[in-house]
Amino acid sequence: MSRIDDLIKQYAPDGVEYKALGDVGSFVRGNGLQKKDLLDDGVPAIHYGQVHTVYGVWTTATTSFVTPEFAAKLRRAEPGNLVIATTSEDDDAVAKATAWLGDEPAAISGDAYIYSHSLEPKYVAYFFQSDRFQEQKKAGITGTKVRRISGASLSKIRIPVPPPEVQREIVRILDAFTELEAELEAELEARRAQYAHYRDALLSFTESKRVQWLPMGEIGEFIRGRRFTKEDMVDDGIPSIHYGEIYTHYGVHASETFSHVREEIREALRFAQPGDVVIAGVGETVEDVAKAVAWLGDCEVAIHDDSFAYRSDADPTYIAYAMQTADFQAQKEKHVARGKVKRVGGANLGKIVIPVPSIDEQRRIVGVLNTFEALVNDLSSGLPAEIEARRAQYAYYRDRLLSFEEAA
Repeated sequence: MSRIDDLIKQYAPDGVEYKALGDVGSFVRGNGLQKKDLLDDGVPAIHYGQVHTVYGVWTTATTSFVTPEFAAKLRRAEPGNLVIATTSEDDDAVAKATAWLGDEPAAISGDAYIYSHSLEPKYVAYFFQSDRFQEQKKAGITGTKVRRISGASLSKIRIPVPPPEVQREIVRILDAFTELEAELEAELEARRAQYAHYRDALLSFTESKRVQWLPMGEIGEFIRGRRFTKEDMVDDGIPSIHYGEIYTHYGVHASETFSHVREEIREALRFAQPGDVVIAGVGETVEDVAKAVAWLGDCEVAIHDDSFAYRSDADPTYIAYAMQTADFQAQKEKHVARGKVKRVGGANLGKIVIPVPSIDEQRRIVGVLNTFEALVNDLSSGLPAEIEARRAQYAYYRDRLLSFEEAA
């Protein structure tokens, strides 16, 4: 921080001026660009959804393009502009922004704003991540199922405007944090790929003649859950697993739930028992469908009707690992119904063949894979824990660096 302090003393000894975003730039909404228009080559293009899923604080290249003729009809971000996603299903993601630092203009979709301004581009993009920005944006968010924010509301948000020398030094420091985190994430991805290769090799049993390969329907039974809604969820009640949580909250196994439902609806529910495998029956992609978590808790747990409890004499965590393998995924793809929402039923899951070694061998494999799983996915240990610690450190310094004594 001493370098920043020295620059502040030199260039802003009386404090830093705070200005409304609308006073240092302007917001223009993108237009006309849909996912179906995106190509692999042509004029750079950014769809608002990609701001959420593809891009970080800045980017110098796009993953999508449009034809020059189509681009001429669209509004485009100039190099140095921010591209801001204005809609999301949750408030935290509303107004996620990336600075466009490419060599030419990029076409921008609707549900995104182009913010042209007079500041250091990365500085503004980092500010959009800060707690100060997040607190201010809350007043401008509207909508129910889809949350959104307008350019008029964004224009009112106040940003500290230190001298350019200070902005550039802040960017230099935060870039260093970002680069370190990217290196750690790349290493983690490499380890996850290594783990997946080892898991698939371990569960292939290519050299063993003593392992039976059986359809899941012969090994156990699939029990479909019963419907409950978000309105049924409470802070304290019947332990429950909603199918959507299997994607977002659970790993290969769990002994505690993240949610509960009202005691009053107990008679209308179905439950997974300790030792069952809870399987999501629907997903947004084919890969997501049939994601599984072994329930190792000491009580029954209510499950949603878009999921199944798989009950067998096999080790539940072994089954969950077997359902992660490339062989399982390849078989599953033949049985997934491909509508807007991808779906698979218990009868079709029952046709998928998996290896069934002795229970002692199942438990040995689980012990080995649990160790690998912790190294690549456990937030309390290994690389995931280090990445989380770096993110917390980064957020702390980012918010400190973007806090200034305001000029009188």
